[in-house]
Amino acid sequence: MIVARDLAALRQARARLPRTLALVPTMGALHAGHLALVAAARVAAGHVAASIFVNPLQFTAAADLARYPRTEEEDLAALEAAGCDLAWVPDAEAMYAPDRAATVDVAGPAEGFEGAARPGHFRGVATVCTKLFLQCRADVAVFGEKDWQQLQVIRRVVRDLDIPIAILPVPTVREEDGLALSSRNRFLTREERALAPMLAREGFAAAEALAAGGPAETTLAPARARLAEAGFGVEYLALVEAGTMRPLGRRGDAPARLVAAARLGSVRLLDNWAIPGQ
Repeated sequence: MIVARDLAALRQARARLPRTLALVPTMGALHAGHLALVAAARVAAGHVAASIFVNPLQFTAAADLARYPRTEEEDLAALEAAGCDLAWVPDAEAMYAPDRAATVDVAGPAEGFEGAARPGHFRGVATVCTKLFLQCRADVAVFGEKDWQQLQVIRRVVRDLDIPIAILPVPTVREEDGLALSSRNRFLTREERALAPMLAREGFAAAEALAAGGPAETTLAPARARLAEAGFGVEYLALVEAGTMRPLGRRGDAPARLVAAARLGSVRLLDNWAIPGQ
């Protein structure tokens, strides 16, 4: 596996990989969910690249940026074992010029939910992903469905800016008890980890109930109450139009998604569920 840390090395490496390239953008602290993306990338293209970059532009608090886990040595070993051909591992200086003046702003699916909770977050996501796509000259980019709103934002950026890359989604990878894999799960205490799968259980049950097409609040209000009573700080549990992230009062003909964010101790859990039958 080639490891590139500056643009000159990345361009040289890309020239040595003439077949189609699938990119897996990550911030490191890799887990089985990331490796599932690498596996999907290997099927989708002739070569696979993965980026490891903790992007400062998508953090709204310096403390969160500093706290984000960094496990580069283990990450590189995991990527190589998974069959990755190229690892792009820039630092902030290599990624962003000190006098940078251009960013990518997104409305539409970036509004509300994570966009409201973390102002500027999706600007950072859209900017870094646009740069990664162009830097790596990738043909395909692979993203997990766990960060559903992020996936819709990236799809909109690629569509609206005519970036010649295909976006390949991969279903959320979960622990045996249903908890969606996340790099931040390592910060859960033992007691919090035992409680955390309740979010997934409530989500799957609510998605099944919403499939019948009744009023969303009839199902979601009791689910929020149960989570709150158990100790979750529920920020949202909402039914949305899958592609636009517009809130829905009930399931309609267009594909819908149930999205959630809830705090458990110091950890903010994100999850989402497809509505059965769509």
